[in-house]
Amino acid sequence: MKTADLGAKLLRTRWFVRAPIGLFRARLGFVFGGRLLLLEHLGRKSGRWRDAVVETVARPKPDTVVIASGFGTGAQWYRNLQAQPECRVSIGGRYRAAAVARTLADTEAVSVLARYKCEHPRAYRELSGVIEAAIGGSIDEVPLVELTLRG
Repeated sequence: MKTADLGAKLLRTRWFVRAPIGLFRARLGFVFGGRLLLLEHLGRKSGRWRDAVVETVARPKPDTVVIASGFGTGAQWYRNLQAQPECRVSIGGRYRAAAVARTLADTEAVSVLARYKCEHPRAYRELSGVIEAAIGGSIDEVPLVELTLRG
């Protein structure tokens, strides 16, 4: 099995993708060095708080984080943020910081991905292979979301 196929399979494995949540809840999110964050978002139908651990793509400012919806517009967290952009983010030493989400325009997304590809070529190759195996499309087509943290 190729690395990308294994990575795609792991991304579809609930226990694997939810494993870091306990570390974030214990305020140990700093162990991920800012590469992962815990996104708490409101369910668009239930109105209940939901959790998702996602990888950061960019950190243009200390209070701004860009994340990619690796499963495209069908990802539940992505759909929930479209319905209710108010959320909470735990990243590094920050815990449950209030934030607001905004989907980047295509031109902004292209720029962010190009910068990520230059700054992290190996990670880009591996991540793009996993995402493309998971969704059957190009990494360049996944929506990017900017989270602006408050306070």
